[in-house]
Amino acid sequence: MLRRRFVPLILAIFFMAVSSAAQTQPAPAESHASAPPDSAQILKTTEAFVRKLFAWGPNFKVKLGPLMQSLSPNFYLVPLEVTINGQTDSGKIFVSKDGKTLIRGEMFDTAADPFVDLRSKLHTEGHPSKGPADARVTLVEFADYQCPHCRELHDQMQTIETKYPQIRLVYEDFPITQIHPWAQTAAIGARCAYMQSPDAFWKMNDSIFGDQDAISTENVWDKLVGFAAQAGLDTDAFKTCMTSPEPLKAVEADRQQGVDLGVDSTPTVFVNGRPLPGGEITTLEQYIDFDLAAQPK
Repeated sequence: MLRRRFVPLILAIFFMAVSSAAQTQPAPAESHASAPPDSAQILKTTEAFVRKLFAWGPNFKVKLGPLMQSLSPNFYLVPLEVTINGQTDSGKIFVSKDGKTLIRGEMFDTAADPFVDLRSKLHTEGHPSKGPADARVTLVEFADYQCPHCRELHDQMQTIETKYPQIRLVYEDFPITQIHPWAQTAAIGARCAYMQSPDAFWKMNDSIFGDQDAISTENVWDKLVGFAAQAGLDTDAFKTCMTSPEPLKAVEADRQQGVDLGVDSTPTVFVNGRPLPGGEITTLEQYIDFDLAAQPK
């Protein structure tokens, strides 16, 4: 799985360690003798704690807040951002309203669908898709054409489609340009194929992944034009599209949607809104089977 790491391991280590501390430390005894601290004091105390715990000196810029109400009436949700050497990563923590307990992780309302918010952010209209429009299970795949693991999932998806003809598959672009120099150009080419012929998109998709090892920054344009010809597209119109702003805007919109959904690696598949980073095939089938077996609402 290929990830974009803005601050390598900083917040990952932070979150794991805080989780461990939250599970092993006894909860502090409540004091009824003093008034609860105000917001500024909670943020000041929390920042001092995380700086001391992880030796985040003055070269680390730590930004906390603002305090927001979490699902629990006893805890604030606190956005956390850390910057070092010009790179920034962000996350969230939970701090008790007395300022004495800090925990990390997810907080859920057990009476609500845990994936309803993610589904509300998934916009599949106007994207390449195949399968029944009224399918009970929809897979939305965010992928990068230069990502080897995306190519592996692409090959495995053919088996998935055969085994589950009743599902719908939607493809969205998430080129990681920091490490994949020709991925965005390929995404633009695939989008141009879709704009000219939705059916031809899947032929282009197959060609790009199938010839991934032979594509380079030097030959990607010629390769895409050749794939367009093989897919039966008008190559002159295809070339014009490749230099127009519309396909780039569409690719950037896909990428931003992925960021809003928390995608930070490719491939990432959403199964009825349930995220699966990496798209591991056994787990993917588990999710599909679970949702197919669920009673229709």
